[in-house]
Formats: sequence, structure tokens, C-alpha cells
Amino acid sequence: MLIAFASDYGLADEFVGVCKAVMLGLAPDVRILDLSHDIPAHDVRAGSLLLVRAVQYLPDETILVAVVDPGVGTARRLVAVEVAGGMLLGPDNGLLAPAVAMAGGARTVVSLDEPEYRLPAPGPTFAGRDILAAAAGHLAAGVPLSDLGTPLDPGTLVPGLVSLPEVRPDGSIAGEVWWVDRFGNCQLNIDPTELGREGAYPGARLEVHLAGDIRAARVVHTYSDAKPSELVLMVDSYGLLALALDRESAAAALGLRAGSSVTLVPEGAGPVGGPSVSIATPVEMGPTRPVDR
Repeated sequence: MLIAFASDYGLADEFVGVCKAVMLGLAPDVRILDLSHDIPAHDVRAGSLLLVRAVQYLPDETILVAVVDPGVGTARRLVAVEVAGGMLLGPDNGLLAPAVAMAGGARTVVSLDEPEYRLPAPGPTFAGRDILAAAAGHLAAGVPLSDLGTPLDPGTLVPGLVSLPEVRPDGSIAGEVWWVDRFGNCQLNIDPTELGREGAYPGARLEVHLAGDIRAARVVHTYSDAKPSELVLMVDSYGLLALALDRESAAAALGLRAGSSVTLVPEGAGPVGGPSVSIATPVEMGPTRPVDR
């Protein structure tokens, strides 16, 4: 049995180690995979995007535990969701929703409210240890999901909120940065097929409109196709468009971060009347195809 663990705990404190100790104390033979513990503190959106990128590559029967819980100690629910490939545990605050959809949707959902399967807690602010780690350990030890708490209607789960790009009548595409990786590559919320409809292809040039700035960029196949200090646009390893520089941080060079607005103007598109503002529409992220790597 494998437990995959992701959190915003960081590694400076003992939080991650203690949670893993609880899991191993209940299921000594379980393997634990650390997906990341450097999710920005309290950033549910960033956590949900990490999970949706990772879940498609986890082995079947994995128990995925995710903790980004700014509402810890409140009335928000902690849930376990059974999907086709295993189970996902975490707060019901939108964190799990995109990954659940990527895995094909919820089959069974329970609220983790059965006291027998929690640790005695001196206070309510370490639910990752006292409830989620304990539940994961019990599941790995063979406790049925139904024993851990009250059944819930999957339709009552809090949906994830993701931003959608806007394809404008003039041919430009207004979107935003979804994710900046440690190399400074900026993943956009724009599917390459949207850019393809506007006639962009490897070698094509386009304008990148940022807040108060316009940069030229070229569509390439991979990082090494970029010339020194040349801004390029490419399809990343998850099938979305990304802004990049070869061996440099595009985020640092352009002043971009997650949530920054970006508008792409392919060759032949009409003029753009000022800086772009991407739209953010509440949607429940549906399944997408796995990307060949």
C-alpha cells in the first residue's frame, strides 16, 4: 500500500515527520511518497493544481493525503473520497476537487468524523496529524472506508475554482499564469489548441502582453530551441502552454507569478486595447487526457 502525501507544512518544523510517524504507527509496512510540502501556505488553488498534475501518475490503490487547510479548526469538513484509482483525503475546501475529476469522479465520499479513528487532540489546529494522517494509516491497515465516518453525497463536495482563458474576437487570447515551477517557467491556463486555431505553430512569432509591458515571443518545441535571452512559448509536460527562457527564469525576467494576467497576440491578430485582464470563472475541472511524456 502506498500513501502519497502533499502539504503546505514545509520542512522546517516537525509537522511532516509527525504525520508520517502516525501513518507508520498504524500501518508499519506502508510506503509513503512525498509529493511536495512546499505548497505556498494556505494557497488552496496552488495545492489543487499540484494534485491535478500529480494524480494521473500515481499507482492504482494509492491513498493520497493532501493538507492545505486555512480553515483548520472550523466547521469545514474533512473527507475521504474513493475514486477509480484509490482514495483522496483532505479538507473539503476545493483542494481535492480537480484531482477527483481528473481521476474520473467520486465513487464514495465519507466525512472523517468517527472518533474511534482519530487521535486524541489537545487542540483543533493539527487536523493533518490527528484526523487525516490517522485516517490514512487506518485505511492502509485495512479498515474499510465506510467505518471512518458519515457517508456524504458526492454532489455536496466543494468544487475547485479554476480560471478560464478568453479568446477575443480580434484573435488575441487573454489568460493567466497558473503555476511557476522552480526553474521559473510560467505555465498558462491556455490549451495549445486555442493558439493553434489562431495560426500559431513552431517557429511562429507572437506578442505577449503583460501588465504595462509587451514582449515578442516565438513558438518552439523545447527549451534548447530558444536563443540566448529569447522569450519562447512551448507546450509543457502537462500539455499546457508555458512561457520560458532557456536556462533562465521567465518569471523573474518578466515579473510574473501565479495569477498574473497574460494576453497572447498571434501574428495577424488585431490590436489589443490595453493590458489584458484574465477572467476567473468558477467551474468544476473535468477530466483531461494524460499527457505523453
